[in-house]
Amino acid sequence: MTNAEASTETLEGFVRRRFAAEGSEKDVHVAGSGPAVVVMPEMPGISPDVLRFARWVCDAGFTVYVPSLFGVDGAYPTAEDGAAVMKRACVSAEFRAFAGGGTSPVVTWLRALARLAHDECGGPGVGAIGMCFTGNFALTMTLEPSVIAPVLSQPSLPLDDPAALEMSAEDADAVRERFVRDDLSALAYRFADDRWCTGQRFAAYEKLLGDRFDGRVLNGDAANPEPPPFFRDVVGTPHSVVTAHLVDEAGHPTVTARDEILAYLAERLLPDA
Repeated sequence: MTNAEASTETLEGFVRRRFAAEGSEKDVHVAGSGPAVVVMPEMPGISPDVLRFARWVCDAGFTVYVPSLFGVDGAYPTAEDGAAVMKRACVSAEFRAFAGGGTSPVVTWLRALARLAHDECGGPGVGAIGMCFTGNFALTMTLEPSVIAPVLSQPSLPLDDPAALEMSAEDADAVRERFVRDDLSALAYRFADDRWCTGQRFAAYEKLLGDRFDGRVLNGDAANPEPPPFFRDVVGTPHSVVTAHLVDEAGHPTVTARDEILAYLAERLLPDA
């Protein structure tokens, strides 16, 4: 199945647009009204769980832009198909999945998307939410001045070094300077026993940003015990805080995390609400 054959049912309510910038052209699914939030998909793509989260962001008073970066839009892949998507992304020139690669080139396109979103939606700035493979992108997107509310959910790159960050030294310095200059902060989540995003990674963010990095850790036993096949068989650990491993029950720790993210976005992007 290709993006052209994506599920229309799970994408209902979103307008699919084509956005070209920085030598790249990709689909973007847009819905809602209010200030813009770029919701980047986790590996292996824009699943129904990612879209459920994006709809929650819409309902909180925002316009969401969900870029198609890999996989099949609107589908739950099999474990085998999801693993194949992950392998292709790991060798793609757009991503830097392993230590020493620096900042993923796709972030340049994502910054351009944030500029467009801010121009279209107005407001004080743009939110950026990254998950898993895209988790760190929310941070390096802040080198675009319009991005003022970064959220990192289980940031997993680089895959081969749990204590490293997926960005060049120059970008790391620039991010630190931007956070101080414009008084920014980053909100982040992971599960305590996630082997893809460990305490070492959060420690690296704390070293970079100090108390401007707000890293929050959920107990692994709070994770949905019956996630979709890719997360059960390939990920194999509590991982996706607000998507595949979220338990949609009032008062549940993952729902509390979702609500904290929405409140963080509202504080920064809806100051007069």
